[in-house]
Amino acid sequence: MTKLAIYDMDRTITVRGTYTPFLFHMLFARAPWRLVFLPLLPFGFIGYGLKLVSRKGLKTYNQRLLLGSKPNVAKLQPHIESYADKVMRVNSYAKAIAQVEADRAEGRKLVLATASYELYVNAIAKRLGIDDVIATRLKIDERGQVLPEIIGENCYDEAKLDRIKSFLDEQGLTRESIHIRAYSDHVSDAPMLDFADEAVATTPTPKLRSLAKRRGWKIIDWD
Repeated sequence: MTKLAIYDMDRTITVRGTYTPFLFHMLFARAPWRLVFLPLLPFGFIGYGLKLVSRKGLKTYNQRLLLGSKPNVAKLQPHIESYADKVMRVNSYAKAIAQVEADRAEGRKLVLATASYELYVNAIAKRLGIDDVIATRLKIDERGQVLPEIIGENCYDEAKLDRIKSFLDEQGLTRESIHIRAYSDHVSDAPMLDFADEAVATTPTPKLRSLAKRRGWKIIDWD
């Protein structure tokens, strides 16, 4: 039987979210002049709050403002690497990293499944020694330009579980032939945790903590 450990990333392995800090890291490293667009950011959140803009739409709106509409991926890479170093240095739970190592020692295949952008998640996963990444994918055109366009769905909630199932199919793994241990901090990952053989709520939000108690899921507080 193949054993997997599937980790959410933001606030599960990291202490805080990584998406907005990533955009600001890139802004200050590449184009501080884009700060002129800051007054426009609240409009995206207002639209999201009014359900006029989807979570997917909000992410690409913020990306367009702070990262730009067509940055070259090769030119972004050095800044992506420095951001990944920063995440590992100041925004990660030591106990979560220790658990990743314990799962590796147990012989588990390590998977990072997150709504954050694959664009920078790959660099963080490399530093963690994660085997595979399932993350929100951005369109990159034939000239290597990163577009404010998400391929498919934002890797969140049920969409994340769909991506996990597709990943298992691609790996030639049937549900009956694997054991999944899954970790998350947020109730939006309830579909993934339900799908797992062993669900672990890590430093959970109140909603997830309550759900975990009702379902009998393990609860761990990394902090």
